[in-house]
Amino acid sequence: MIVSVFEGPRARPWAALCMGALACLTVQTASAAKCPGHPDAIGTSRTIVVDPRAHPVIGTMQYGKTLPLEDREVVLTFDDGPLPKYSNQILDILAAHCAKATFFLVGSQANANPEGVRKVRDAGHTVATHTQNHPGGMDRLPFDRSKQEIEQGIASVTAALGDGTAPAPFLRIPGLRRTNEIEEFAASKGLQLWSADFPADDWRDVSAARVYELALKRLEAKGKGILLLHDIQPRTVTALPRILSELKARGYRIVHVVPATPERPATPTEPRQWQLRPPSEVMAISRWPKVSKFAAAGPAALPVPALSNLDWHTADAGAHARRRGRGVPLPPATPWPRQTSLPPAGKLAALPIPAESIFKIPESTSVAMLALSARRTTSIAQVRSTEVSSASLAGKSRRHDRAATAQPPTSAGQTAQAPEGASGTAPKPTAQAKRRSVRVAGLKKR
Repeated sequence: MIVSVFEGPRARPWAALCMGALACLTVQTASAAKCPGHPDAIGTSRTIVVDPRAHPVIGTMQYGKTLPLEDREVVLTFDDGPLPKYSNQILDILAAHCAKATFFLVGSQANANPEGVRKVRDAGHTVATHTQNHPGGMDRLPFDRSKQEIEQGIASVTAALGDGTAPAPFLRIPGLRRTNEIEEFAASKGLQLWSADFPADDWRDVSAARVYELALKRLEAKGKGILLLHDIQPRTVTALPRILSELKARGYRIVHVVPATPERPATPTEPRQWQLRPPSEVMAISRWPKVSKFAAAGPAALPVPALSNLDWHTADAGAHARRRGRGVPLPPATPWPRQTSLPPAGKLAALPIPAESIFKIPESTSVAMLALSARRTTSIAQVRSTEVSSASLAGKSRRHDRAATAQPPTSAGQTAQAPEGASGTAPKPTAQAKRRSVRVAGLKKR
């Protein structure tokens, strides 16, 4: 009796894995075909199937993980539609390039244009939701109102599809204004919350050329990822053909994303593939487990180093301390080895003798020093000459003052007193005259 490898409970994972690989191979082979009638089209290189419950949040603009893309792979996403005037043009451009995308539709727009929702589905794109009324500050709304926006948006898009099927369980919050409560609610409903990896700012008042420039510049900076665009903007309609053509010219590839179902299992991936830039396999950290806390039973007991390990001069310090009666019992040795070898006691280190050339002064330096010394000698001589001249001038000034103050002797009846030194000898200079002469000498010196 031959037993099939797929029989029994243990065989179910193998069967699912083989079926998923076969389905993925079939989808990739079909999608990689050339775009009929458009030889310059970029096409869709492959389709990946994701399980929202296994990966509830994606997009490195807000989260630490993104879709499991290879280098130079791009996922196109469009928000805020359907708006017939521009959304239909976006669908035509994608059809001309055989490129598949994901459309995050607003519930009120779906109610106003249910045919546009069906056009997105019939063109083979993924239909996702973007709340009911696109509130600008959803992170500031009461949580009950946020839940209502999400649930009503899904209900409106489901009704617009008209065939009883629901949109993909992919959700993007308007303006990416997520909160922890919104994330927890979406996960409880089995919804995958989409952020993005890089935007093109096409919702702003910029030119189509600027949208094209930002899309390519930011993609080149990251190398792969989810591109955020809007299918209700005329600038996006103008920029999209250039973006797709340049993506092909630079070797980028378009990837389509669909949700997993019981009949369509998720594409097998590894956890590191969900990181935009996973650690290299040659790095040890990529193999280490993530340890958040360290549990310790008690305080760690570290061995106490012996005195003999502290310094080679104090090898017998413990014995001396014990002889004095103040010794503390210590472990005889430490668990770590000695890493340095010290010279034996009494051996002096031989230092090299400085070479004679170290003390030689270059000739140019000697000439400069002699010239500086000569200048200093000349300056000192000039200062001394100035001091001598100033002192000579000060002496002449004092003699002139004495001659000017000398008066003839007065009679006894006169009340005016003769100055000191009016007798035959010359009077001594007063303190005021000395100060004046010193001041004059100082002025001349300066």
